[in-house]
Amino acid sequence: MNDNSIPSIILASGSPRRRELLSLLGLPLEVIPSEADESFSPEWAPERIVSELALRKAEAVLSLAGKRDAVIVGSDTIVVLDGRVLGKPADEEESREMLTALQGRSHKVYTGLACIRFGDRGVKANLRLEELGTRGGETIRLGDLGQFSILSESPAGTPAVMAGYTESQVTFRPMSGEEIGGYIRTGEPLDKAGSYGIQGIGSVFIEKIEGDFYSVMGLPLNLLYQMLLRYSISPFNIG
Repeated sequence: MNDNSIPSIILASGSPRRRELLSLLGLPLEVIPSEADESFSPEWAPERIVSELALRKAEAVLSLAGKRDAVIVGSDTIVVLDGRVLGKPADEEESREMLTALQGRSHKVYTGLACIRFGDRGVKANLRLEELGTRGGETIRLGDLGQFSILSESPAGTPAVMAGYTESQVTFRPMSGEEIGGYIRTGEPLDKAGSYGIQGIGSVFIEKIEGDFYSVMGLPLNLLYQMLLRYSISPFNIG
């Protein structure tokens, strides 16, 4: 799609899989990797963690985006097992520990998504989520998959900043020690939350998914589509 009237989507991530997924929408796309702080308080709920980090990533590239008409998209994914957040493993030993804990069990995957319509710089300084949907803006729910909230509006009353999340459940089949070691040697688990990639060879260990496959990959396209519609942006030229 090469309609110059459509704002560009700026992906605030260097993730190849997120770029691949976002390109499926056929919208004008640019990538500006974000260097946002990804630390968080251990008291935060998973929904807040991913929504907050997605928003930070989008905010971090505002100053790099120039003055173009664009929507900045940030995303973050975490794996949660028994209330413990599993990020990217520090090394092969931690990768083995994670996979050993995940095998034969179900866990949750939360993916946060944030959109900032470029030009609304004045609203970004105080964007911090205490609880999603409690800032007075509208909250839109996507059944039991997730939700997003309008955190601020432009002077014209249109959404300026939105953030939300999806929640999915993934079940691993039992894995042998040899399988875990062989998977680690592929290198795939070492740069992924929870130490596995559902879109790669790690898929052979997945017994079932309850929720959204693309959210587990790292970018919930169904949630993003609903958010972009609020900016009157659609791959189908709706509105």
